[in-house]
Amino acid sequence: MTTNDTYATEVQPRIRVSELLPDVYKAVVRLDGAARKNLDPTLLELVKIRASQINHCAFCLDMHSKDALAAGESVERIVQLSAWEESRHFYTEKELAALELTEAVTVLTDGFVPDEVYEKAAKHFDETELAHLIASIAVINVWNRFAVTGRLVPGHYTPGSLKH
Repeated sequence: MTTNDTYATEVQPRIRVSELLPDVYKAVVRLDGAARKNLDPTLLELVKIRASQINHCAFCLDMHSKDALAAGESVERIVQLSAWEESRHFYTEKELAALELTEAVTVLTDGFVPDEVYEKAAKHFDETELAHLIASIAVINVWNRFAVTGRLVPGHYTPGSLKH
């Protein structure tokens, strides 16, 4: 960047649901905490990053990429997430099944999660883990919708600062 280049102006949030509806925010925090039980924290961050990529949630991408890095995840695997199907060799079969399920649950363009996607995930997760994974995917989609609609600003999150 040359000395004449400047960054674009940071947008201001539209609305802060967490401040206006603290009971709703706290309920989603509790839901998030309950959903994440019994899941590998690194796998969970990959799932949250992938859903956030699909939903174009810059705030959550910033948060979960930083959390993943702080937890020891590699930059390479985070960068490759947007093209995981072409970068399969970076992930385990279990992670691939979770990513595919994440996309199916997040997008729902056909109005359902395909049986083959669900069955693939069911081969790698026991029923309780699978239920937690589905719940975690649903919760990140809630967070994404709050952040995208509220236009929350990425770049200011510090790993661990919003631990529940």
